[in-house]
Formats: sequence, structure tokens, C-alpha cells
Amino acid sequence: MVAMMAGGAMADDAAFLAAARADDAAAISRMIGEGQDLEVRDARGATALLVAAHANARGAAKVLVEAGADVNAKDDIADTPYLYAGAEGRTEILRLVLAAGADLTDTNRYGGTALIPAAEKGHPENVRLLLEAGVDPDHVNNLGWTALHEAIVLSDGGPVHQEIVRLLIDGGANVNLADGNGVSPLTLARQRGFVEIVGMLEAVEAK
Repeated sequence: MVAMMAGGAMADDAAFLAAARADDAAAISRMIGEGQDLEVRDARGATALLVAAHANARGAAKVLVEAGADVNAKDDIADTPYLYAGAEGRTEILRLVLAAGADLTDTNRYGGTALIPAAEKGHPENVRLLLEAGVDPDHVNNLGWTALHEAIVLSDGGPVHQEIVRLLIDGGANVNLADGNGVSPLTLARQRGFVEIVGMLEAVEAK
């Protein structure tokens, strides 16, 4: 009987994770009402909420967050629902997890806050939300870069990243904070020929 119960629990857990992936909010709500553990993990250590974030399953994420799912639960590679949503442009899910108490100081496997990959990957709305929430714009990751550095070094310097640079400047980023090699954001932008970003930095007296 114990084995059957354990097998049944495992099957229920798998169905719960599958419902999160499929954005089946009704099934998730029903299973939670039946006592389903919110924090079960898949083979990669991801909870149902992180699975929903991976799939951009917004309805499922809403039900899970409202039920109290841990927005800071880490998987095997140190991602959390909050960090993943911030980095990958899952803006509606990011709003949910920020409102539910995301740890703004938490860092990913590269030692970066959610703001740094959001800036790098070109998600200006997430950058704005994270800055407004109070994420440190000058946090330095394991590569020696801040969000401003990555918005320059790992971008094409186009309109999206120009907007992100503007958001970071307006959000209080230190425009003279050098990277791990001692190179300033202005120098990085000049090296890459990013004329518009150079102009923005010069306008605030970057050196």
C-alpha cells in the first residue's frame, strides 16, 4: 500500500508539473485544492512555478503565486522563478513574483542579479520594472560587468539597447564604474562604434 501511495504521489507531481508547463490554470487550481505540494521539483530541480516561467505560462504562474509558491526557489543551475522571469523577458510573470516578495539581491550562476541579463538580452520593460523595484544598478557579476557594461558589450548597440542604456542612466547607474579590466562604459561604447550610446554617456559627463 505504501508503494502504491508513493507511486500515486509521484504521478500527481508529474501531472502538476505538466499542467504548469501547459498553462492549465484550472487543473493547477484543482490539484492545489486537493492538497498538492506546491514545491515539487522536476528532474532539473525546477518547481512548478519555474516550469511555468520557462513556458511563459502566465495563467498557471498567477495561480501558483497566489497560492504561495516560492518565487525564490532555486533549481539545479541556481535559477529561480524571479531570476528566470527577469532575464528572459517574462514580464507579466516578473510583475507577479516582484509583488510576491522576490529577493532583489539574489544572483544567478554568473553572480548577476536579474537586472544584468535583462539588460543584456534586450528586455527594456523588465529593466524598468527591476530598477523601479530597487535592484542595484551597479551590482557587478562574476565577469566583472554591471548591467550597463553588458548592455554595451553584449549588444548590437541598436535602439532596444539604447533604450536600456537610457533606463539604466536614469535609474542611477554609475556611468564611470569600470569593468573588471578597468575599462569604462564610455570607452566600451566608443570601441564598438555605438555613436548613440556614446552620446548618451557623454551627455551625463561620463569619462
